Amino acid sequence: MPDDRFTGTAAAVRLPRYAKTEQDEILGGGADPFGVAALGMTWLPKEVHFGIRHGGRLVAHAGLLRLPVAVDGAESEVVGVGGVAVAPGMQGRGLARRVVAAALDHARTMGPPHALLFCRPPLVALYRRLGWHPLAGDVLVEQPGSGPVTMPLRTMTTPLHEGAAWPPGAVRLRSLPM
Repeated sequence: MPDDRFTGTAAAVRLPRYAKTEQDEILGGGADPFGVAALGMTWLPKEVHFGIRHGGRLVAHAGLLRLPVAVDGAESEVVGVGGVAVAPGMQGRGLARRVVAAALDHARTMGPPHALLFCRPPLVALYRRLGWHPLAGDVLVEQPGSGPVTMPLRTMTTPLHEGAAWPPGAVRLRSLPM
């Protein structure tokens, strides 16, 4: 049940840690909190974390990780965004927008020209409203024991710096996905 006392003014802050305990605080635990277990993929943990607390409880999170990528064979880097979560009773209050914006503000200091994320189809519209753009083609990502595989989720990008335009061509994340 939503907490009607929430005013929507809680600020997103950098978190000193983010582990399963904090994820469970937001999402309530469960075997597949992000709905991607059936994909059978291995994911990287994020290294930098932002969150929003309400009433002493962590209710939103977004994580970042700098990753190597090749676009049409040209090597570069992106800031991967992942682990975006909002507590079920707090959704629809702008928390995802706020926590992702805080994460992207920090990502702009990390150097790469673009941020990249993977999302389930029902979330594409949300990320579009937040300024993200879907990539048209398939994206290859690394997986243990099988090398590059096609990412089954939708890949989206957003520029981190003025004038940064995503280059055309085949995309290969040269690491596990985030």
